[in-house]
Amino acid sequence: MEMDTLERQIIFKLKSRFFDIIDTENGFFHYEKLLDEMLSAIKALTGAAEVILYGCNEWKQEFFIEAATKSDFQLSTLPPSISCTGLKGWIRENRQIRSRAGETQSEELMLPLIKGEQLLGCMFLIGGMDSFNTLPEKILQELSGECGQFLEKAQGLAKIVSEEKRYKQLYRVTEKFHSSMDMDMVLGEIIYTLQEVYPTFTYYLLLSQDNKNHGDLPIRDLEYDSENIAAMQAYVTGAVQFEDSVLEKRSVLYAPLKGKQGVYGVLQVIAPNTLMFPKNEVEFITLLARTAGSALENAQLYQQSKRLIADLQLINETSHRLNSNLRLTEMMMFMSEQILQSFDAEEAGFILLSADGLHTNIMNGSTDFFHTKDASLYIRYIQKKIMKERESLFIGDFSLQNQKKVFRFKSIMAVPMTQSGELKGFALVMHRSPYHFSFETFKLLQSLIHHSTLAFTNSMLREELEKMVVTDHLTKLYSRSYLDERIHLSMNEDIEGSFILIDIDDFKTINDTYGHQVGDEVIIQVADVINGNIRATDIGARWGGEELAVYLPGVSLAGGKVIAERLVNRVFECSNPQVTISCGVSYWNRGRKDTYPALFKRADRALYSAKQSGKNKVVLESGENFFI
Repeated sequence: MEMDTLERQIIFKLKSRFFDIIDTENGFFHYEKLLDEMLSAIKALTGAAEVILYGCNEWKQEFFIEAATKSDFQLSTLPPSISCTGLKGWIRENRQIRSRAGETQSEELMLPLIKGEQLLGCMFLIGGMDSFNTLPEKILQELSGECGQFLEKAQGLAKIVSEEKRYKQLYRVTEKFHSSMDMDMVLGEIIYTLQEVYPTFTYYLLLSQDNKNHGDLPIRDLEYDSENIAAMQAYVTGAVQFEDSVLEKRSVLYAPLKGKQGVYGVLQVIAPNTLMFPKNEVEFITLLARTAGSALENAQLYQQSKRLIADLQLINETSHRLNSNLRLTEMMMFMSEQILQSFDAEEAGFILLSADGLHTNIMNGSTDFFHTKDASLYIRYIQKKIMKERESLFIGDFSLQNQKKVFRFKSIMAVPMTQSGELKGFALVMHRSPYHFSFETFKLLQSLIHHSTLAFTNSMLREELEKMVVTDHLTKLYSRSYLDERIHLSMNEDIEGSFILIDIDDFKTINDTYGHQVGDEVIIQVADVINGNIRATDIGARWGGEELAVYLPGVSLAGGKVIAERLVNRVFECSNPQVTISCGVSYWNRGRKDTYPALFKRADRALYSAKQSGKNKVVLESGENFFI
């Protein structure tokens, strides 16, 4: 009876001590301190020299020292015969206290700490030989049970505190997610939070979208290969997947970054020295991934809306400029600048196709590369594809089979310019880097060219109409009225200029011998020679009948002589039937007072001298009309 009273007093004293230890009134909770206090209480009650608490790591299925009354206690002190699996089996069969003789004349008692059927750990009491003989088995069983209950409560409180801290972090990160639409910030916050909660884990963000511009974040492509089966299952199904490896002693969790409209990637969490993830860890990581998925979705939708607004502004601005009566060359230069700037392209060209589709013409305003020989290979390939398929081309890594040549440009976008069902040409945009353009960029280019083609066509038709108004129908040279207008303008704006008056020698004989149709063909041949041997800024015109004229703005008298001699030689070489021409050249400059009628009269006198002195020659203006 007296022993029962003593036992009750010991247990009552232990419970009172445990009650005092768990103090939640002051708002502080330290799990490690609770364990130290528990071991100190057991040591005082039992008279043990040393008390050690071993926890059971469910992940690793092994014991570890969780607390000890002696702070410098080493892990090697743990008896090698103890294992989680072995101790669990022993407890199921026999719940008695295990005792053994230790080294250096010591005695050890092992108290399993259990709650119901759950093994929480075990506690070792170490003392001298026969130190625990005064403690009956019943007391030790009670101590084991009370310590198990206390440890279970302490672990429960620790779990509550830990979860509270985690969910505060989750609330903080959620608040941060929704305060920003920056995708880099969202991705970085995911990694930062995981590193804070699980410092020993490794993390990767497997993204399905472009991930080249996210700095040093641990981001990888979500690849469709056999090594990422679990990751792909998480991405496709939207459910958490696991990949446990006993050999590598690690567990990998794949949590989908899921929003309302889809899955945007997968969070990969690698736990080393772990056989499986505990449920509470899985729940937290899943919640974090779900929150991050919603934030990523919002950030992407925001970026998409900004991009869409920018795209609409680009199309609107471009359409406005293209419909402001720009000249065709100005229009194409503007389009090239817009494409190079907006799409981060290196080359932009606009290629017109002939009516039969066999010939191409590089439009002025295209970047310089398209006027080089190297551009022809790209143009021919794209021309064939577009002529055949009548579809836009989006090439990420350009190469041709059976071609040893290394192509400079890898990323290519080509969009046909079609008006009223007729293929007019195509726009070609290129960059050296492979996969440089996004599909969104490609779609924007299609829209831009679609909206611009009508303006291109209208501008070409307008300029053709303008040219028809000022162009001679037979020769396709400019009319005399247009020539007069341009010479007057040049004499007001330029510093100098040369005027060449041309006459086909013995033209009446050609008409009488071959007929007027051949005579017209001869005039056309001479006009073609003129067009083929002057600059785009020079003006070739039909003066009247078989007389033609050329005005060279900004060209000296010596320069005019060179051009006139070239025309004389080329007509003699190329005409059929063979004819010759005579040329009179006059000149003006700002240093002397001059007029257009006087300029014409001097050229006319020089031409008359050329005709009178043998024909097939050039005569320069001169007071004496000397021969050249």
